Amino acid sequence: MRFGINTFLFASPFTDASTHLFRRFKDWGFESVEIAIEELTHIDPAYVKGQLDRHGLVCGSATPCLGPDKDLRGTRQQQRAGIQFMKRVLDQMVVLNCPTLIGVVYSTVGRADAVPRGEYRRQWKTVTKNLKEVCAYAMDRGQVIALEPLNRFETDFINTCDQGLALIHDVGSPALKLHLDTFHMNIEEKDSAAAIRKAGRHLGHFHACGSDRGTPGKDQIDWKGIAAALQAIGYRGDVVIESFTSDVKVIARAASIWRRIEPTRSEIAIEGLRFLKRILPTTNA
Repeated sequence: MRFGINTFLFASPFTDASTHLFRRFKDWGFESVEIAIEELTHIDPAYVKGQLDRHGLVCGSATPCLGPDKDLRGTRQQQRAGIQFMKRVLDQMVVLNCPTLIGVVYSTVGRADAVPRGEYRRQWKTVTKNLKEVCAYAMDRGQVIALEPLNRFETDFINTCDQGLALIHDVGSPALKLHLDTFHMNIEEKDSAAAIRKAGRHLGHFHACGSDRGTPGKDQIDWKGIAAALQAIGYRGDVVIESFTSDVKVIARAASIWRRIEPTRSEIAIEGLRFLKRILPTTNA
């Protein structure tokens, strides 16, 4: 298991210039970086890889930012744009030596509509078909895609572990895994630890976030139960701190961050990592 940090906490968009953060991440004790890719032109992956190597870090995961023009359950044009964008991100990940594409790989974040059951089933079939194509592309390159259930306020499509597993079953690709996030689980799951156990071997990525998007450990999440569940399933993937603050205006609006959750962004990273290393000692062996 490696502990990682998502770039959204400090930069949006993440660009070549943002690699100045790597020294800080390394000094704090992180091993991997999760890079948010908003536009393909924002980074030169070869340059970023060189900076990662220079600071003794790896790009453990990348998240493609699917805006309203890129939606695997949208119009045909939006579907094709979303598919092609993720394929190009996967190409950049080859250069970055990044194994896992994570996050909301099925729709635009923030699309939450009350659609009839028949329309939902139609969207499900559309997303299934489109993900099969993206997963085949990833599999040819030795990569994994981990789809993330979001809370009801950010999507109406995949909210729970059960829904995520159902989509994985229907896509039927060995390249498709599940990405669970403690913030979203705190809202949508009856029992977060039970959801982790249910995910089992399908769990391909994990976000450790405070229940209020703040510092892990300074919240009401049952972290001991989560640690025990991760140990029970033998999870050995990355554990990444993801948060957003009001300092990064674009992503703060998208994630509905209207107030300063912690005194500083650094506190979320430093104190959160210290807590995770303490609460997850057996799984980090």
